[in-house]
Amino acid sequence: MKRIFSILLVLALLCSSLYAVPAYAVGDGNVDGGGGGMGDGTSTNSWTPGNEGVRVTVVRASDHASVTTPIDLTNKKPTNIRLHFGKVSKLSYSRGSSLSPSGQSYSFLNPAQSLPRIISTNGSNNIAAIKSYFTDEQVIRSISGLVGMDFDTLISGEYKLLLEPIAYYKFEGVMIATTATEAAMYDEQVNGLLRKRMVSLSHKNLPLAMFLEVADLSYPAWSGSRSKAASNADIKAALGLGIVRFKDMPGESPEVSVYDYEYRVNTEVITAITVSGGQSDPDHPVSAIFYVNGRSYRVSNIYYPDGDSQLAWIRWTTPSTPQQTTITVSVSGGGSSSKATININIVDLDKNLPPNPVADDRNDSFRKSAVPNNPQQTSASWTVWRPWWQEHWVWHSDWNWYSDGDGSGHWEDDGEWVDEGWWEFDLDRYQASLSASMAIQPDDKSPTASGKTMKSGYGINQTVSTRVSTNQSSAVTGAQNAVTYFPEFGYQTYWRLLERMSSGYNSRFEFQKNPYSTYNRRTHFSPIWFPDGKYEPYTWLIDCWSPAGMLSINLTDSVTIRDNLWSDWHIAPQKPN
Repeated sequence: MKRIFSILLVLALLCSSLYAVPAYAVGDGNVDGGGGGMGDGTSTNSWTPGNEGVRVTVVRASDHASVTTPIDLTNKKPTNIRLHFGKVSKLSYSRGSSLSPSGQSYSFLNPAQSLPRIISTNGSNNIAAIKSYFTDEQVIRSISGLVGMDFDTLISGEYKLLLEPIAYYKFEGVMIATTATEAAMYDEQVNGLLRKRMVSLSHKNLPLAMFLEVADLSYPAWSGSRSKAASNADIKAALGLGIVRFKDMPGESPEVSVYDYEYRVNTEVITAITVSGGQSDPDHPVSAIFYVNGRSYRVSNIYYPDGDSQLAWIRWTTPSTPQQTTITVSVSGGGSSSKATININIVDLDKNLPPNPVADDRNDSFRKSAVPNNPQQTSASWTVWRPWWQEHWVWHSDWNWYSDGDGSGHWEDDGEWVDEGWWEFDLDRYQASLSASMAIQPDDKSPTASGKTMKSGYGINQTVSTRVSTNQSSAVTGAQNAVTYFPEFGYQTYWRLLERMSSGYNSRFEFQKNPYSTYNRRTHFSPIWFPDGKYEPYTWLIDCWSPAGMLSINLTDSVTIRDNLWSDWHIAPQKPN
């Protein structure tokens, strides 16, 4: 019997080896998870474990753009879904896409290789199985076919898979399909009712089914509770997602993306580039050298996770004369280098002063023009990757035999603890905002002005006050230039570059002294022919620079024209002595 049993066992092993299909991992899964118990359901608000899926989106690593329409994979056949929000990824929602119900039937795909359990109900997530599934070569080949992308292109290192758990559940009597992000956004739309009815699913087990171990695609690694219901803000910012990245491209060099700039003379500016590709951590640092007008500026220790990118910038002052020039940038790291050129146009705005106004000026064909609306950006944000070392101590044994001197001996482990840790990255977020006000009023030398009403032909004074706030002052300048345009010139042809009276983040601007003013006043003369009504100069406040670009504001203010200065003149006989 023992011999027969041995033969059967050998046959069983042979059969299993003949029919086993080897599984090869082609990706690296960045997925972790948590969860907990489920509450009691009702007839109108309930979820059955296993009613789940995963939304898969192919994302380009360099700019985090979705390059395929998301697909929903599930082992179920959820044909009874009556409310869903289309195929929108978390990245799209993070970039401002709104949540809106889809008018089409819910579409899904049943993969040939069944999904592992995704959503936990007992806090013991199936993360190892999820990672294994979504890094399996056959699964990735299947996904490439489903999204219509060449397999070798998909795994080239230029793309990543964004994974989002989906739940199918009944809410207020209606079968609904949502990702964790959609559930959080929908809860906000229904004023917290989803959380009230379905908190164990919508705000705990669904979002905690997947989150990142390491920051990626501008999403942070989750460090909060793995067993408690999360807030809508935390779900949208960091939960309900996993990422699969593929092999590093061999011999990849750092890449640099540049932007062309127009600057003003004598202006402190920020010039930025985006560095990506290669590998950049404290073991393989990337640096950039900017060559500007015969000077070099080095930016060292540029760090970013593999597959991501980082802004790098310099702060410098433009020359005093207008010119066209170039900035050459050399980026190096990991034994490779790249170069790029930035085209720079430096202009002088103090060249088109209005002509000398005279008392007999006329403009019978004048028609008022619309006030301009130049590009305006009052806030900016940027991020800086900060690496930190994740310790992982491993004992390395080194067994040696020691003689006891009497023919016997003993073994001793002379090994040591070795830190086999790795670099992880946190994302520090920075911002800047610009606010300003503009005020004009009749010049004090206008004898008949009253409040903000004056006669044409007299001058106006102007003040622009600015305020810049930021949490990274080294990377942001104050507003440095303000240009005022006037309605009598159709807001073009002539303008006045204002003089900066105070610098810094709280700066102030006024008109330069007018060479045509008898009293050398900081004034602008309204034309004597200007018709009664609103006289509205326009100012473009510019040159508040940040790594994310220039902040600027459109400003206007007005006075009221009533009559003209000739009415203040009269002829009378000279009084006798």
